[in-house]
Amino acid sequence: MKDVAARAGVGLKTVSRVVNDEPGVTPDTERRVREAIDALGFRRNDSARVLRKGRTASIGLVLEDLADPFYGSLSRAVEEVARAHGALLINGSSAEDPERERELALALCARRVDGLIVIPAGRDHRYLEPEIRAGIATVFVDRPAGRIDADTVLSDSFGGTRAGTAHLIAHGHRRIGFIGDRPGIHTAAERLRGYRAALTDAGLPLDDARVSQGSTAPERVRSAALAMLGGPEPVTALVAGNNRVTVTAVRVLAERERPVALVGFDDLDLADLLGITVVAQDAAALGRTAAERLFRRLEGAADAPEQVTLATRLIPRGSGEIPPSP
Repeated sequence: MKDVAARAGVGLKTVSRVVNDEPGVTPDTERRVREAIDALGFRRNDSARVLRKGRTASIGLVLEDLADPFYGSLSRAVEEVARAHGALLINGSSAEDPERERELALALCARRVDGLIVIPAGRDHRYLEPEIRAGIATVFVDRPAGRIDADTVLSDSFGGTRAGTAHLIAHGHRRIGFIGDRPGIHTAAERLRGYRAALTDAGLPLDDARVSQGSTAPERVRSAALAMLGGPEPVTALVAGNNRVTVTAVRVLAERERPVALVGFDDLDLADLLGITVVAQDAAALGRTAAERLFRRLEGAADAPEQVTLATRLIPRGSGEIPPSP
């Protein structure tokens, strides 16, 4: 830094301000410092910065599967907020395995990230209490934390599925099936609850034969859909619990001669071209809200943990408006 200061004709403090993006430097002075930095090949020593400030300018994100478009959008939004705060994002996928989630989260803490954003796979997050007490800010997103109080950002899974099911009922459907993710997952349980609430609101019976929860693997979803579409009283409409279920449901329904209505939870690529009615949640808004909450904590906010629930949006595109077959 001394060489940079000498070449630019400024003091060490001015170089420090430019390097750390601090205010108080005129545009002309900043230009001279940056030209000196480029000419000398200066690189900031982040290790020294960590020792001085007690921060690593990095945050961790533990999600289910980065290959899933929903989590990809969420991760990108978190990264944009982190970048705006001069921080690096490090992420990893838990593959819906509670033990892997724990390992990833603690490994990130061991690498001294300043904060964590976690999409929970498990139901007990007391293992993070020592890290939180040590100053690692933590926000949970998409699902609430288990057995600890923490900031949480959710989508309205209950209200969204309730609206999607009510939409099918309004178009004349009385036999509606629901295919969702594993029942232990918070969002899956909330979406099933919304489906059942809509049926109850309309005075329709709850039939367990028209509900299937489990793996979102195509074989399992296909089997569940075919079972509901067969028999003496087949369903005339389906509610898909997430985008992976929707994709398989679309393939199954495309093979049938008689049309069956479909409402999917989560938007997906080409859904507009294929005419798929969806309950859309804003993955980017989830990630952005969680990241902004995290940096607010890092900046010293000490209010009680809160839960923020973001609204979903029903987007009619055709598949949810198909009337029941006679």
